[in-house]
Amino acid sequence: MNPWAIFIIFLIIVGGGVFVFNQQNQFNIPSGTTERFVEEDSHNIQERMEEEDTHTQSSLGTGGVARTSEREVFVTDGVKHSISLGEILSGGPAKDGIPSIDDPQFLSVQDANEIYNDSEVGLGIEINGDARFYPYQVLVWHEIVNDTVGGEPTLVTYCPLCATGVVFDRRVDGEVQEFGVSGRLWQSNLLMYNRANKEDDESLWSQVLGEAVLGINTGEKLDIIRSSTVLYGDWKREHSDTKVLSRETGHIRAYGSDPYEGYYTNNTVSFGATFNDDRLHPKAYVLGIEINGRFKAYDIDALPVGESTDIFEGETITITKSSIDAVTMEIDGTDLPYIGGFWFSWLAVHPNTELFK
Repeated sequence: MNPWAIFIIFLIIVGGGVFVFNQQNQFNIPSGTTERFVEEDSHNIQERMEEEDTHTQSSLGTGGVARTSEREVFVTDGVKHSISLGEILSGGPAKDGIPSIDDPQFLSVQDANEIYNDSEVGLGIEINGDARFYPYQVLVWHEIVNDTVGGEPTLVTYCPLCATGVVFDRRVDGEVQEFGVSGRLWQSNLLMYNRANKEDDESLWSQVLGEAVLGINTGEKLDIIRSSTVLYGDWKREHSDTKVLSRETGHIRAYGSDPYEGYYTNNTVSFGATFNDDRLHPKAYVLGIEINGRFKAYDIDALPVGESTDIFEGETITITKSSIDAVTMEIDGTDLPYIGGFWFSWLAVHPNTELFK
């Protein structure tokens, strides 16, 4: 037989195998009759409300107790969900086809300087004096890092399609969870899942909402941990003892290249998201907040360096922007969590949001 024919047959067999593998390893989405979910035990509702009242909305110090979403919950084939099932799309890779980093390795600044230049963008976090920097050139290939920082179980996440870099406390109902990439997207945004011994105990979590949107945990919210999207050079100047995520962690040869290059500045939105707004460019970077079930976004370029204030929902928000564009928001000295990312992404899930620009 012609060698080229043998090679083509080989490709067809391998390709077919990969297709079947992907189909068999997709995160399952229920189908069937959908009804509104009704909590049967009113005692449990009251108990949960009393529990929530004993915890602040600070991103730290809550012990990982998930807050409750105000989104309406439905049930299909016995599975709870708070988003339309038809809006959950495949991003291409299968479940865990994009591998999370579960045993992260770190470099000292001295060693990291041999690999990363000062213009490298990434996520910087500091918890209990433990400072760490996660370069986007690594996160773009993994999207999730399960880590422990300053003794706190942390979930470092990045969705390249939405430029949403968000860090969460990865405890759910007080239990530390490990998260993976589901291979599914909602409104172009990353849907994570918590790994469990049984698939019935796994849920899909929307990164941009910070909450479970399908499965047993639907309606529960993760606590956001303060982080900053910054340049490596700026971050290390303020945190000289920072640890830097190593390229060796994931053993991917493509580090340093970016499959989304060119996407970050054009007008394209995809995977179910749409955009029809003339207030900002769809890829403008905003910081989104929620107070009393209402939403507001802040164009980061419109925020002055230093301290400023804004009033939203009757609350005075103190906003501090450093010289390296690291932003903190507080109400009466308590952290106000925010999610940073592209304007189109925030607008897609919060269409009635206000905008500070």
